[in-house]
Amino acid sequence: MFDFVNRKKRIVQVIMGLAVLPFLFWGVESYRNTGQEGFVAIVDGEEIPRREYEQALRDHQERMRAMMGANFDSAMLDSFEIRNSVLERLIQQRLLQREAVNNGFVVLDSLLVKTIREIPAFQKDSKFSKQQYEELLKAQGLTPKVFESRVRQELLLQQLLDGYSEYGFAPKAVAERIKYLSEVKREINQYLIDPEQFIAEVTPTEEAIAAYYEKHKDDFDLPEQVRVEYVILSLDAVAKNETVSDEAVDAYFSEHKDEFSQPEERKASHILIALTADASEEDKRVAREKAQQILEQIQRDPEQFASLAQEYSNDPGSASQGGDLGFFGRGVMVKPFEDQIFSMQINEVSDIVETDFGLHIIKLTDIKEARQQRLEDVREQIETQLKLQMVASTFGEIAEDFRNVVYEQGDDLQAVAKKFELTLEHSDWISRNVIEPPILANDKLISALFSEEVINNKSNTEAIEVGVDTFIAARVTDHKSATSQSLSLVKDQIIDKLKIEMAQAKAVEEGEKKLERLQAGDTMDIDWAEAKQISYMQSQGLDHETLRAIFKEQTTDLPTFVGSTSPSGGFILTRINKVIEPESTEKIKLADFNKQLQQMITQEEMSSYLTVLRKQYDVKVKQDSF
Repeated sequence: MFDFVNRKKRIVQVIMGLAVLPFLFWGVESYRNTGQEGFVAIVDGEEIPRREYEQALRDHQERMRAMMGANFDSAMLDSFEIRNSVLERLIQQRLLQREAVNNGFVVLDSLLVKTIREIPAFQKDSKFSKQQYEELLKAQGLTPKVFESRVRQELLLQQLLDGYSEYGFAPKAVAERIKYLSEVKREINQYLIDPEQFIAEVTPTEEAIAAYYEKHKDDFDLPEQVRVEYVILSLDAVAKNETVSDEAVDAYFSEHKDEFSQPEERKASHILIALTADASEEDKRVAREKAQQILEQIQRDPEQFASLAQEYSNDPGSASQGGDLGFFGRGVMVKPFEDQIFSMQINEVSDIVETDFGLHIIKLTDIKEARQQRLEDVREQIETQLKLQMVASTFGEIAEDFRNVVYEQGDDLQAVAKKFELTLEHSDWISRNVIEPPILANDKLISALFSEEVINNKSNTEAIEVGVDTFIAARVTDHKSATSQSLSLVKDQIIDKLKIEMAQAKAVEEGEKKLERLQAGDTMDIDWAEAKQISYMQSQGLDHETLRAIFKEQTTDLPTFVGSTSPSGGFILTRINKVIEPESTEKIKLADFNKQLQQMITQEEMSSYLTVLRKQYDVKVKQDSF
């Protein structure tokens, strides 16, 4: 989607990130002062506290929940990859902060004040409101001093990173060549030689079967498996057992009505004629003439707005959607764009609107009126929130008690389930690599379940934190050792695998013979598929290797032929019929493409920079952090 967020977007995100949190509470580790267990990593001698890491996980969870809505599944955050990526971001932040300080960057108080005053969330009637500022921070459990410290850190990093984000460079000749390669098309026909047609013709020998078995014997081993019973202690589970009075719900609703109001939102489409900040007067004149021509076409026939957006808009995110930007409220778009949108009627088309991004033609397509939700509609939501608030302050103690009971009742989880009003769950057979349900797929938990002590003694595992404020204790009820399968048991599987390999080899052999004849000029009776036009940007479903083979081929004499192995193991013959040159690139479009290319280069440079910093400073990650 077209990006209207200004250069202070990271600071705005600090506010928006806080606003989506219903309340703040720390992970259970914050209740335990156990020295070495209080951190997850050390960056150049500075510890990253575990509570900061747990809060970062919660922030990530809330962002994902807001993005995905009903499709959000908290289990997806339990993977090593997600938890590690959150820790990596904290480490990178520390590295950049250390680098900024070491290079003498400072944030003047005047810049800090100016930045905070410009944040829309703290403004009332387009002016900074000290009362609104303090009330919003207080609602999120923050003091101005803490918040201003965070903003100061963000501004410090921004100074360091601006050297990359503001001065990325791509030569014009390079941009022109890359744009040409991305848009030039080739018309092709294809023919697939499918291995399936050779399956009936091939039969592996007994020697080949035996050799395959010996070489891949481990692949046919039945892995070690266990069945387990387990209990899950989570903040949500504890909160469900609490009771909230109707009076408390009514009082919360009365005091927080703003939380349950839906501000007005508007849905719009636009056509963007992009202009860079340093555009010449001639470029501006050409852009405005083009925008005016498009506007006149729309005025003659408003129904063609979407098709014109697809054809002319320089916003790659919305152009393919007919310019559709979706619904948005105030404070999201840049001011000239927002002012225009919120002064229009449905289906009205604006005159040309100029912003820092270029020239816009805007169409208002729908309006969601502001509305206040009824108490009946949000009662359950409020009850859940109040219950969570009730147990948040004591959850650390409950979790510690859970740990102790799991340890003291070392070979029995029924007593644990009864004491904490939890359900005793049972799994089917699971191995180290095939685990169901997914909540058990925690490396530390699986290591414990497959340990000799837990298996041989049928003892409880310790209470293991498998997610944010979520603990599991489990014990093994049944166990199967890993076993090897004899050749006779797996022979049919091996035959099927070998037949597929042999059929694929025959397909490639057959394809290479046909390709050789075609390239020699022989006329062959081939049932080519319907012709289609492809480019690097519009691959029409072709895999990368086939695409590369087609565009590497010389096209001096056409038609010409290339061949490639398909991802499914067959062989693809391709006939290149003609080359379709791209239309001459408009100066404005080339400038927009150059800007995107510069952003890609900037991202690559930033990645390399962070890699160097990681080697330059001493970074130690606590191995059991996950």
